[in-house]
Amino acid sequence: MTIWQDHMKRYNQVMACADATDKTGKSLDMDAGVDAVVQLLRNKIGPKHSQTSKVIFAGNGGSAGICSHMATDFNKNGKIHAIALNDSSALTCLGNDLGFDQVFAEQIRWHARCDDILILVSSSGESPNIIAAADRRWNSGLWIVTLSGFKPHNRLRQMGHFNFYLPSDNYGFVETGHAQILHAILDIHMGWKP
Repeated sequence: MTIWQDHMKRYNQVMACADATDKTGKSLDMDAGVDAVVQLLRNKIGPKHSQTSKVIFAGNGGSAGICSHMATDFNKNGKIHAIALNDSSALTCLGNDLGFDQVFAEQIRWHARCDDILILVSSSGESPNIIAAADRRWNSGLWIVTLSGFKPHNRLRQMGHFNFYLPSDNYGFVETGHAQILHAILDIHMGWKP
């Protein structure tokens, strides 16, 4: 087996063991988890920006790149109103004034409305600013979808209405897998069928 084949074999094993849970922690198979988020998009967003709800993405580092990419694809391809909260001026202003742990929570306070869908992406599921963004004490009107990896009992995995988890501590596998899950949700929302 070549290095490439071994790498792909291990990535496929991670994806085969991907897990989805609901807000109570009940395990869903991946089909049910993805379908639940697709139905949420259809119910809250509707076709072609026809409703006022939007999707808000937040993540750090590589996850921020995934968020920007997916916000663009949700808008352009899916006709779903979406934003990514990684504008450098907002991040540095809020990081300086409030602390880096509040850079997403404060922007969510600015932009989010009842029935918006907040998608939080964190490889570790332990990033303080992502945990603060998921805090339901102040954002109870939002639907929260989380994507995490590394440890199975990470904090973020317990905080969403729907939670996707990849059992790996390899950043490449987790980040690529998160992008793949989000692409699948968008593709299926747009009508993709096997």
